[in-house]
Amino acid sequence: MPLVLSDSSTLIHLAAIGRLSLLKEFYQTITIPSAVWQEVVEDGKNRAGAREIEAARQAAWIEVLSPTNQPLLQLLERDLDKGEAAVIALAVERQANLILLDETDARQIAGRYGLSKTGVVGVLMRAKREGKIASLRSELDRLRSKGGFWIAEELYQRSLRAVGEDAD
Repeated sequence: MPLVLSDSSTLIHLAAIGRLSLLKEFYQTITIPSAVWQEVVEDGKNRAGAREIEAARQAAWIEVLSPTNQPLLQLLERDLDKGEAAVIALAVERQANLILLDETDARQIAGRYGLSKTGVVGVLMRAKREGKIASLRSELDRLRSKGGFWIAEELYQRSLRAVGEDAD
């Protein structure tokens, strides 16, 4: 089974719009570092995603692991938050097939390590292509309004065109 790791942003935002189950459908199991668990479930008890992530772990399709390469983790934490640093360190350590990241800085650093990545927009684009959602535009709009997700207008328009929806 492919190893797919996620940071907190992708989990929180998909949960906020009721689409966390797409991760289970696409990847069967998602692995998150303990730093992400801490951020989303323990520190974020009453915020979007906390209950859904906890339920997914109880259902055994989200698992929690911690990176062991402390020097790499400390190096990454110079430029990234703990969750993003742990995702990249764990991905390098375990040779992950895919990491789910949304933040630009984290995606650039992951690219330097040759890691395959996507984010919440990529997951929703795949869902549209596979017929799991009717409209990417409506999901992105809900992500912006309900999920508080910031997406550059250029990426928004490019994403719509990529799945055959008319851009404004």
